[in-house]
Formats: sequence, C-alpha cells, structure tokens
Amino acid sequence: MSMTAVPAASFPATLLALWRGADFIQKTAIIIGLALVILAVMAPIIAPFDPNSQSLIARLRPPLGFERAKGGYVLGTDELGRDVLSRSLHGLRLTLMLAALGATLGLMLGGVLGLIAGIAGGRTEAVIMAAVDTQIAVPFTLVALFLLAIFGSSLQVIVLVLGLAGWEQYARIVRGEVRRLMKMPFIEAARAAGAGPLRIARYHLLPNIVSPLVVQFTLSLSNIVLLESTLSFLGLGVQPPTATLGAMVGIGRDYMPTAPWIVAAPALMILLITFAVQILGDWLRDGADVRLRAR
Repeated sequence: MSMTAVPAASFPATLLALWRGADFIQKTAIIIGLALVILAVMAPIIAPFDPNSQSLIARLRPPLGFERAKGGYVLGTDELGRDVLSRSLHGLRLTLMLAALGATLGLMLGGVLGLIAGIAGGRTEAVIMAAVDTQIAVPFTLVALFLLAIFGSSLQVIVLVLGLAGWEQYARIVRGEVRRLMKMPFIEAARAAGAGPLRIARYHLLPNIVSPLVVQFTLSLSNIVLLESTLSFLGLGVQPPTATLGAMVGIGRDYMPTAPWIVAAPALMILLITFAVQILGDWLRDGADVRLRAR
C-alpha cells in the first residue's frame, strides 16, 4: 500500500494541531513571520513617506524621542533625508520577494534534476551529480559576483543568480530520497501495476519527499536573504535608489558612529527573517511529512 493515501483535508487540521502543540519559541516565530509578511505586503499602504523622497534639510535626523528628531520620521532619516521606516518596509518587501523567487527557482531546478537523476540512473545520473559536485566545489559568492559583473544587476539577473544558489542541495536530497524510495515495496507494486515513471513520481515519490524539501526550502530561504544582503552590501545587488535590507545596511555602515539608526532597523529585520524561517522550517516539516500525518 502506498504511504501517500492521506486525505487532503487532514493537512489544515494537522497544522492546527501543530499550532496547539507548538512551544513558545515556535509560536513566537510564527507570529513574527506572519507580521513580517503582512508588513511587506502592506508596505505601499502603511509607509508614511515615499521611500526615495529626499530632504537634505532633514538628513541624519534620529528617531522620535531623541534630540533633533523631526516629526513624522519615527525611525529617523538617512544620509539623504529619506525616511528609514518607509525604506525599511519597502526593503523588506523586495528582499522577501527576491528570496521567495530565488528559493522557488532553486527548488524547481534542483528538484527536477534530482528526480531525473534518481529515476533514470546510469549516465544521466552521473552527469547531473557531476554538475552538483562542481557547484559544491566552487564558492557560490564568487559565481554570483562573476555573473553579476557580466550580466549586470537587473532584477531578472539577481533572481536568476539567487535561484542558482543552493539548487545542488535540492538535487542531492531529492536524488537520495528517490533512490531510497525506489527500493520500497509500494513502488515495486506500482510498477507491477503498470504505472509509468511520471505517475510514480507524481503520486508516490513527490508526496514522500515533501518533508525534507520543506526543511531545505526554509534553510535556502534564509541563506538567500543573507546572500542578497551580502551582494547589496557589496554594491552588486539591487541598485540605488531602490531599497533592500542589505543595501540599507551596506550604505549605513559608513554612518554607524554618528547615525546607527540607519542600520538598526534593516539589520533587525534581517535577523527576524532568518530566525522565523529557521524555526518555521521544523514546524512545517511536521505538517508536510506524510508519514507523520498517516499515523
């Protein structure tokens, strides 16, 4: 019998049960993650100012409550008089969008190649795994710098570069899980019943590898946030005046001794994103694992 015969309606109930059984840290991460997503989605509405609007008269003003603070600028202003709160909200929106697109692209690329390698075997598997080993052997930051130097820093190129980050991890995980599952009795039974490779992959393999993919996706998501922040910090990410969290930290580092508030808000958001994603990965893994849901 296949291990995938679980009613679809059980998944929301499982998530509710997981929420009830979650500890304090997990619930905190869930709340933080939802709050960050809501802030990112609502950024154009709740941001008090245009994120790129400059006012040199109001430059380097501290947050409200400090001396020289300017009314309306809750988190102060940056070196060009732009509102730090508005730029942080829009930067959060763009950073999360780039991370989600990059992680999804890496999941699709690595997942498909890993699935092909695990099912096909032989020379096809050898070629794919050779590409995986090559990707692992070369530091990806150097690859990203090389690609951005050649093709520029447009949003499309950045998404592609971020999508290439970590695809080899998906490929290795999927290939290993597929090789293991192909030896299971329910796969042999499906083959004996006349199921082809596509049907086996869709109905028997994919549902049983969701759990490790969810964990890897969350790890990849936080790593891509940090990679995008690193590239923006180096000036090779999204170009000014468009705000991302990493770009704000990179520009604000020169003003740390006199205006630390420029860096504080985006750096805190990066920290909260990585914290929430890491904790949520374990929580979602339990909800996505068909073996746990079948018990």
